[in-house]
Amino acid sequence: MPAIREVIDVDCSPEDVYAYITDPSHLPEWQLSAVKAEPLDEGPLHVGSRVRVTRRIGNREIPMTVEFDELDPPHSWHLHGISGPVRPRTRGEIEPLDDGRRSRVTMEIDLEGHGLGKALIPLVVRPQVRKELPRDEQLLKERLERPTT
Repeated sequence: MPAIREVIDVDCSPEDVYAYITDPSHLPEWQLSAVKAEPLDEGPLHVGSRVRVTRRIGNREIPMTVEFDELDPPHSWHLHGISGPVRPRTRGEIEPLDDGRRSRVTMEIDLEGHGLGKALIPLVVRPQVRKELPRDEQLLKERLERPTT
């Protein structure tokens, strides 16, 4: 099956978008299924950094670990799941618009199932991600564009 892909324009610089989107502490603020996210490595985010993300899938909370494969600030990031029944492959790109005052954010998610995840992906997870990703991007836009006080 093809990856799930969504694009949104944000009134925020690519640097600010990148800093927010790659900070695991912000994940539950803009991803509806993310219950919590905790870095498993010390220090700043780097290729190889791992994050344990607990997601609500259906009516269950399922922990999974993801690892960053690529970090190209402020242009792109790529990560993949290394544990859990559902393992995402997520690629994100940020394009500057209006001389860097705005950004176009593209996210593409593919899913791999292990064990129970093989049954969950077509029945629960893929439909949930397809419905949730546009709402997640809208939440991301709202969080990034809200005035700071």
